[in-house]
Amino acid sequence: MRRALLALLIAPVLLAAEPAPRADQPLTDPAAEARAQTLFEEVRCVVCQHESIADSPAGIAADMRQLVRSEIASGATDDQVRGDLVNRWGDYILFKPPFNPATWLLWLAPLLIVVVGGASMLGIARRRRIEPEPLSPVEEARLAELLQYDDVRRDPAATAPHDGRSAGTTIPPA
Repeated sequence: MRRALLALLIAPVLLAAEPAPRADQPLTDPAAEARAQTLFEEVRCVVCQHESIADSPAGIAADMRQLVRSEIASGATDDQVRGDLVNRWGDYILFKPPFNPATWLLWLAPLLIVVVGGASMLGIARRRRIEPEPLSPVEEARLAELLQYDDVRRDPAATAPHDGRSAGTTIPPA
């Protein structure tokens, strides 16, 4: 009974798994295979998205490798192969998409972010200049009173006074 229940639980997982891709069949011409390998590195896997089709274990990547090899075997140039892939999947398929009106934002967004960020940081830095507020008449009177006494309390963490007073003096109580 337990085995049957376990089989029922595992069956959907096994059925949903992608079948293993077909084994790659390299081209017989070494120069053509080298061109294909170079193109594999330039083309993004549509499933993995962060891997080239050369590195991807996905089944669609194996199909894309086979497509590239078949186009090269039929005499297509590298640009024609790239063009066919772009026609099928768009500019996104290439790790280095072309610079055209459709991809301007892709190419210029990092520069735009740096410029806008720098300008905003510069603006914030200019606005943050805090001017000290003048002392109120009460504060000025208290300061004048404190400065009249030579017995100003010394901060024990400070070094020797730089204003000519002796160390160890105290502030009179207010």
